[in-house]
Amino acid sequence: MKSLIVIPARYGSKRFPGKPLAELGGKAILQRVWDVAASVCAERGDCEAVVATEEPAASGEGSARIVAYCRSHGIPVEITPASCRSGSDRVWAVAAARPEKPEVLLNLQGDNPLCPPQFLHALLDAFEAHPETMVATAYTRLDWAALEALREAKRTSPFSGTTVIVGRDGNAKWFSKNIIPAIRGEEKLRAQSALSPVCRHVGLYAYQFAALAFFSQAPQGEYEALEQLEQLRFLENGIPVRMVPVTYPEWLDAGAGGVDSPEDLARAEKILARAGGRSA
Repeated sequence: MKSLIVIPARYGSKRFPGKPLAELGGKAILQRVWDVAASVCAERGDCEAVVATEEPAASGEGSARIVAYCRSHGIPVEITPASCRSGSDRVWAVAAARPEKPEVLLNLQGDNPLCPPQFLHALLDAFEAHPETMVATAYTRLDWAALEALREAKRTSPFSGTTVIVGRDGNAKWFSKNIIPAIRGEEKLRAQSALSPVCRHVGLYAYQFAALAFFSQAPQGEYEALEQLEQLRFLENGIPVRMVPVTYPEWLDAGAGGVDSPEDLARAEKILARAGGRSA
C-alpha cells in the first residue's frame, strides 16, 4: 500500500507564532515531528514523507524560515497555496500534484512532536485491515488522572485538546473542543473503573485519496467553522470517520497532545523531562 505522510507546518499561527521552529528539549518541534515520520517510512517501505508549508506571501518571512530549516536539515519540503485553509487542504495540495497518486495519505500535524510512531502504524494498519475505510483517526480513553489534567489545561488553554464520542461501530459520533460527554454520577463511575468515559482525540489523520479529494472541494461545515475542527466536515457530509484506539507508552502520558500554545509547550517540556528527554 503506497502511503504518503504529509506534515503541515505553518509559521504564522495566531496562538503561537513560529511554533514549528520553537525548541522542545533542545530540538525544533518540526524536527521531532519529522523524525517520527521518517522512522515510520523506514519501517514500512512503500512510504514517503514531506513537510508542507505555506506560500511566503501568506506568512511573510515565516515560511521562508521553515523552508530554510528543512533544506539545511535534509528534510523534503513543498510550498502549498495560501488558499489552503487547513492542514488537510495542505495535504491535498501536495498529494494532488503527485504524478503517482498514493493510496493512503497521512496528515501528521507539524505541532505534534510527541506522537509515538506506533500511532501512525496503527492508522495505516487500519486501512489494510478494513479496506472500506475512507478516513481514520486515533484516540485514547483517558483515566481519571488524565481527565483531571485535561480539565486543568483547559482553564488556561480552552481550545487546546479535543475529545470525541466513539460509537459501538468504531466510528466517530462527534468531536468537540469541549470535554464530552458531560458526566453525571462521576463519583460512582470512579469507583467502578480506572478509566473515565472521556476519549481524547489524537490529532492524526489518514485518508483514502478519494476522501481527501472530496474534502478539498466541499464547503466548510457549520459546526466545523464553530469548533474549528476540520474532521467535522466529513461527519457533516455523512462520511464515516473510523476511530483507531491507541495506547501511550508507559513513559509518555495521554496529556502529550499537540502544541497549540506556549502553555502547551511548557507542558510538553515537563513530559519530556519526566521521560528523561527521550523522543517519541
